[in-house]
Amino acid sequence: MKAVFISQPGGPEVLEIRDVPAPVPGPGEVLIDVVAAGLNRADVQQRRGFYPPPPGASEIPGLEVSGRIAAFGPNVGKPFSVGDKVVALLAGGGYAQQVAVPAEQVLRVPDGVDLVTAAALPEAAATVYSNLVMTAQLQAGETVLIHGATGGIGTMAIQLAKALGAKVATTAGSEEKVGTAKAFLGADIAINYAESDFAQSLKELNGGKGADVILDVVGAKYLKQNLEALSEYGRLIVIGLQGGAKGELDLGLLLRKRAAIIGTVLRPRSVAEKGIIMNAVRDSVWPLVSEGRIKPLVAKSFPLQQVQDAHEYFDSGEHVGKVLMLL
Repeated sequence: MKAVFISQPGGPEVLEIRDVPAPVPGPGEVLIDVVAAGLNRADVQQRRGFYPPPPGASEIPGLEVSGRIAAFGPNVGKPFSVGDKVVALLAGGGYAQQVAVPAEQVLRVPDGVDLVTAAALPEAAATVYSNLVMTAQLQAGETVLIHGATGGIGTMAIQLAKALGAKVATTAGSEEKVGTAKAFLGADIAINYAESDFAQSLKELNGGKGADVILDVVGAKYLKQNLEALSEYGRLIVIGLQGGAKGELDLGLLLRKRAAIIGTVLRPRSVAEKGIIMNAVRDSVWPLVSEGRIKPLVAKSFPLQQVQDAHEYFDSGEHVGKVLMLL
């Protein structure tokens, strides 16, 4: 089969397509004929040499796919059949024509979504639901601040938070993306972080109140402003480090606000943990997708042979929604 490998850390030019043996599903695994794979920030960080796969995971990048079940390993407990249309959450291996995945990390495609578009769902849905709901315990009526409005995580998070009844504020880096966040995604408040201090702007636009929950993909660069933007008993959930890993924290302000800072990652979690998250996504997110209250957004799709072009486009930051590769 054909698969993408990273020849050395670097830019999109280090991505190579190679012919490799197809995977063989082990105990509890299903083999998927991949139709499409999602491109995620973690893939870019892996390409740059900053985010290696967890121990035992494939070196092939790619954390989510859609496709059809081709075969089963021994002792698969979930009621799947060969040919079922599915999506899967992966620790790696998605940029390939086939992938073997623990059955716990596989879900049938939700009603009303075509098989290619479905590749935009599993990683974003699992990340957003596990952090906003399972970790932050976001409640209806609370204010949530979501950074990166128009990325794959941001577009999913805005829609899910709105469906949960939260008041949604978000940040973006241009007036065009601010407009998209409000008009197309339904954000109540959208702030251009390039033009204003988002912590101050949030309070001005939210009746003097900060955010009960912040979902942050930036990290150190935003730490000070995030803490300022939190309301009392607020929860800051850090899921990315695009702006660095080390920052200075005002512990006095953290204590006065009785706030919490929680850091999480999805990729290295155990199969059992991922299975719990995926079951929750199936039960709580898939119905919202089927009803049209959450719509997977695809910015652009590229054939696998153009994987370098796909990464160049992703790196440009022009996309609204997910970037997919077609296998």
